[in-house]
Amino acid sequence: MSTERGPGAARRMAATHSAAIVLVASLAACGGGEDPGATDQNEADAGRATALAVDASGQAGDVGQAPERVEAKGPGVPIKPVTATASGYDGNMVPKNAIDGNMSTRWAGNNADNAWIQFDFGKKVELGYLKLTWENAYGKAYTLQVSDDGVKWKDLRKQTAGAGGTEEYFNLSVTNRYLRLQGVTRGTQYPYSLYEVEFKTPGSDNTLPKLATSPTDVPKTDAYVPMLPLKQPPLESTQFTLADGTLVTRFGVVGRSRHARERGEDWNEIGYGPNETVDGAGNPVDKGPGAYLNFVPNYFKNRSWGVEIIDNSRVAGITKPTLRVNQYYQQAQLAGGHSFFRGFDRPGVTGYGWMASGQLVDPDLYGTGRADCPVVPKPPNGKLLNDSGLNDGCSVTVDSYPGHADLSPDANGVLVPNGRTIPARPLVAGDVIEFTPSFFSTREAMGSDLGGLRYYTTELTYVMGTGLRPWYGVQPRLMNAPLPAETLQGGIGSVSYDYADNGAYMFQQQQNNIGMENMQRFVEGRRLLHTNMRTGEHNEPGNDRYDPAIGLLGPRFNQSSCFGCHVNNGRSPAPSEIGQKLDHMALRAAMLNADGKQVPHDRYGAAVQMNAASSDGKPQDWGTGVRVKSFTNKEVLLDDGTKVVLRQPLVEFDGDKPAIYSLRAAMPLIGGGLLESVLESDILSRVRQTPDADGVKGQANYVYDPETGDVRLGRFGWKASKVSLRHQAASALLDDMSVTSPIYPSRDCLAGPATCKTGKPDRGVSAEELQKIEQYLQLLAVPAQRSLASGFPKGVSPLKDLDVNPKQVAAGAKLFNNTLRCTACHVAEMKTGKGHLMEELRTQTIKPYSDLLLHDMGPDLADDYTEGRAKGNMWRTPPLWGLGYTDRAMEGQGTVGYLHDGRARNLTEAVMWHGGEATASRKRFAALSAADRAALMAFLRSL
Repeated sequence: MSTERGPGAARRMAATHSAAIVLVASLAACGGGEDPGATDQNEADAGRATALAVDASGQAGDVGQAPERVEAKGPGVPIKPVTATASGYDGNMVPKNAIDGNMSTRWAGNNADNAWIQFDFGKKVELGYLKLTWENAYGKAYTLQVSDDGVKWKDLRKQTAGAGGTEEYFNLSVTNRYLRLQGVTRGTQYPYSLYEVEFKTPGSDNTLPKLATSPTDVPKTDAYVPMLPLKQPPLESTQFTLADGTLVTRFGVVGRSRHARERGEDWNEIGYGPNETVDGAGNPVDKGPGAYLNFVPNYFKNRSWGVEIIDNSRVAGITKPTLRVNQYYQQAQLAGGHSFFRGFDRPGVTGYGWMASGQLVDPDLYGTGRADCPVVPKPPNGKLLNDSGLNDGCSVTVDSYPGHADLSPDANGVLVPNGRTIPARPLVAGDVIEFTPSFFSTREAMGSDLGGLRYYTTELTYVMGTGLRPWYGVQPRLMNAPLPAETLQGGIGSVSYDYADNGAYMFQQQQNNIGMENMQRFVEGRRLLHTNMRTGEHNEPGNDRYDPAIGLLGPRFNQSSCFGCHVNNGRSPAPSEIGQKLDHMALRAAMLNADGKQVPHDRYGAAVQMNAASSDGKPQDWGTGVRVKSFTNKEVLLDDGTKVVLRQPLVEFDGDKPAIYSLRAAMPLIGGGLLESVLESDILSRVRQTPDADGVKGQANYVYDPETGDVRLGRFGWKASKVSLRHQAASALLDDMSVTSPIYPSRDCLAGPATCKTGKPDRGVSAEELQKIEQYLQLLAVPAQRSLASGFPKGVSPLKDLDVNPKQVAAGAKLFNNTLRCTACHVAEMKTGKGHLMEELRTQTIKPYSDLLLHDMGPDLADDYTEGRAKGNMWRTPPLWGLGYTDRAMEGQGTVGYLHDGRARNLTEAVMWHGGEATASRKRFAALSAADRAALMAFLRSL
């Protein structure tokens, strides 16, 4: 097992979390080919001891030289030890029973966790494969070791999650005389017990081949081809204006379980019902989340639909504007089901409630119990389906703002009706309307689709004469109000404030203004990201299996679905404990060829794929695991004396240690389409030929488009080495799951571009499936900044995610922008261009807090891994939007970490790791007062 200091950087789709390893230093076994019948370790050839170095953490280290790798020549052949010895045995269950070829005999050891059994081949032999067949008393944790003399031992493999039965170890690739199984933890109360242990020489069936790797060319010119045209017809129209000034807004929705303001606790104002948000002493109560932002079973199957709002409030001469509303379902529906205007004048309206349902064109269709509303074809881009704007009798009109009670505060400050009535009035431009449609069908109409017949959906805010806008809740009773522009990090597609306590789903939401057909594209892409690429099963219960994905997973991989690394579309779990397997992250591997150029590693390829499985899905150990060996700790002081401990993970390899490698965390997936839509000229305008006063420069990375060969500006990944979301997705599929695509059609692409061109194609995702993944990533939205206080009623405990101090957030923003000058790299505002295929992403003012450029971050964050023009010390500025939801997205599935390798346990540590071009900003941060640091953190958490 090779150990080395872990560097790091980038993103990926992959994952699993392994238990900590606790290795016990032990005395050695018998040497030579003789079996003295040792009964415990102290008696096993006295004077010989296994040299296991134990570091300060208690982690056993490696001793002696790493064994030289053996090259495979044809299939492996069985090889049998001369004899077996052990630390002890029970009765006639002697060690040699484990190599007698008889499955009715077995070895049973002495009753100790650190018991061992070792095998002597009589001379040095080549070993490639090992198979253990356990009796019920198995090893939960153990180490495989090799030796040439029975004295000095080298750790070969470590098992920390043994499950008994049959366990196989491939790719041993060693030449030694002895092999030992050193116990660490028993799986039962009984002694270890093995029926049989089998060995094979290295072979093409059990050993990783040596790869013919090739370098990736780096463009020598800055002349690039733009990724997008300056202008093109959109895939789908989401908003347009007719010749007379009528505004047409189209958008898509998907079925939801409950309503936007239904949290896990019932809430009412003082004197108007139960309030479960606080206990008897007034302390906050958390009974869990609501069910609004989650996705219903089979959400991708007939459960999205489109809505069209036709608004003439800005047409000249119109004095009584009218909204005409059409819905475009995939299945016939009952008439009605529309709700308009939050019922803010009724104290009992908390979780949900509205004032009006609109007027059906044909009122006789309401309440028939039949699915009288037929499936209507989607309208053409930029045009109405018919001149009237009303599709059929199921269309709805709204022509007035409803009459409602006037409100005044009661003795408890609750806004309640005061006896006066405010009459209905005509709609006017600027009116704010809460609107939510719904899904009501019948079993007959649903046919073979046996799912639900009734679904709620997104609760939206429509502004007359303007269109959809993200919203937040104000008084009274979380009444909807449009969020101001300065909070819209993702433009008008930003995700509204979450009053259902569904923070774990905030990175999984579609653009607020998503098109009606793009909504279906979005959910179909989401399905693929949640699909196990071996079994086709969805990782959320109640969803149909996706059969085309069965068997796509390669023989070696990190995780079996994209969601395995990007937990809830966020970061991967960070290194947090000794022995943790890092298969939720990515490990980029490389070496230098004879010409001194970086090429993929000749065993792993471009990425270490840490897990393996047989064709029937049984786990295999190919010695490709990468784990946390230990952590380094460096204490630094802020100017006020506050201590900050900077911790860095050190990694160890189960197999070969690459000469060059980089540990990288998966990055949040949100907002990628918006970043893809930013013009290259905008990004390049921030490149400095000479550093500014703080030493900040910023450089562009140029790479070749793998499909066209054109030079393009890199903008995705930790080192900006991917030109588009399509490129990023295809690369991640290959590197992290060995899943091929039209971009990388062969697993030989892992060895570099030369073999990628000549390799035999492997079955992978189709062009259509890759496009669905790409479109899903493009349409993922960014949460609005939580810099405003919500109108939680008196006595109702605010949700933790929305318990905001606006003044503190504003103060932190000033520190970030001005005092610290963080925006020299973390650019606060960009504008998207007009050329993206997705109209939702066009001409948006966004706040990613990134310049998408490379910066020298200093030696402490550097590794030796290069990508394009990005050297080891250079990293792309990561976007900060969504930062405050990082913990919520992780949802207890691991430890949150920041920076490229997850080393920073909190944002203070992340800042204090900054060096290079960020040194001046880091020093200013260290000089802040405690109050200013708190304000800065409040700002960052609001993003």
